[in-house]
Amino acid sequence: MNPTLPATLEAINSKVMRRLLPFLLLMYVLAFLDRANIGFAQKALQHDTGLSNAAFAFGAGVFFIGYALFEVPSNLLLHRVGARLWMCRIMVTWGLVSASMCLAHTASAFYMLRFLLGVAEAGFFPGVIYYLTHWFPQSARARAVGVFYFGAPLAFIFGSPLSGLLLDLHGAAGLAGWQWLFLIEGAMAVAVGVWAFWYLDNRPEDARWLDIAQRATLREALDQDARDASAHGPRNLLAALFDRRVLALSGIYLLIQMSVYGVIFYLPQQVAALMGTTVGLRVGLVAALPWLCALAMTWIVPRRADRTGGHRRWAVALLALAGLGIGASGLAHNPLFALAALCCAASGFIAAQPLFWTFPTRYLTGAAAAGGIALINSLGSLGGFIAPSLRTAAEHAFASTSAGLLLLGAASLLAALLIGTLFRRNSAPTEQPMKPLIHRAR
Repeated sequence: MNPTLPATLEAINSKVMRRLLPFLLLMYVLAFLDRANIGFAQKALQHDTGLSNAAFAFGAGVFFIGYALFEVPSNLLLHRVGARLWMCRIMVTWGLVSASMCLAHTASAFYMLRFLLGVAEAGFFPGVIYYLTHWFPQSARARAVGVFYFGAPLAFIFGSPLSGLLLDLHGAAGLAGWQWLFLIEGAMAVAVGVWAFWYLDNRPEDARWLDIAQRATLREALDQDARDASAHGPRNLLAALFDRRVLALSGIYLLIQMSVYGVIFYLPQQVAALMGTTVGLRVGLVAALPWLCALAMTWIVPRRADRTGGHRRWAVALLALAGLGIGASGLAHNPLFALAALCCAASGFIAAQPLFWTFPTRYLTGAAAAGGIALINSLGSLGGFIAPSLRTAAEHAFASTSAGLLLLGAASLLAALLIGTLFRRNSAPTEQPMKPLIHRAR
């Protein structure tokens, strides 16, 4: 390989990032906002519809059943027809369903629309992770996925005040504030979905914004990654779906998602309780603080991990931070300390996830990558279904709001322990893929 290639490739990676990541980031902001905005709508929705806490928890979580069922088929269709068309379809349909949440006046309608929202959005997240493997070689992938993960904190940094403001529109044009919230945020997703069809390119070969030499250099690096992956990973879809590393990573991701959504769905109400007020613009502004911290951590850590190769070590540390932060937020009596703990929790479980996704993308390629990544996300996303009901059950069983948070914190700590013990250290981001330590360590 030409000795000048790494510098040239780095410049190409930067150019691809500037072109693709802002748009993909916008898409993820809207996706995260539309799945999590019921946390802001909770009290008003329950007041107007009579939903119990248990019914709300089930409706919040049932999204992930529809999401999990259709993840793998959706990602395989993306592999077949290309991201340009399929991402457009996903965003338009989920935007329409999200806007329809304004009609959820009964428990059955709430359940049905949340389930359909999961079906509509299925394949978006693993589709983007798979799409990024078509554009970024392994040496730049954690940075690329890290920038994409800005979508989660940005959804709350900007979405929290927006959601609070929309709730304050209560009574305008005869609609409740929670109805305005669903209508406007759903319409935004539809508009960006139509834009995606005209903006995205399926592969580097289609990118007119790269010159011929840049396309050739990028393709050479991506092909080398594919050859390395095919030499060490499952060679077809069926093998990927039953690969023990894929299944182990699915279980770990489930624990991470339990931590994430067990906190996210209730964060506005938790912050409101700390402030002694109801959810609105003020709570939305304060609830954005943990996501500002998560944004900073997600910017710093994946770049450092790409330089040093310490993806595993950083992932363990961040998940441990998340677990301790979640637990401390439930035990703290001082509102400022509780808010600081939530900042640690959000920073940990958001910044850990870009590092997590470097593990499967090291040894999955082609249809095996499309199916394997989707399976990990699909099974892992069931944590979002389990967490709200589990948190509510723990709070009832122990008659304490701290019990649910301690349980979620334990899930994050267990994820850190599993990554630390089941996977060997990867010494550099471009070296051979990690091998699982399923057997006893030597």
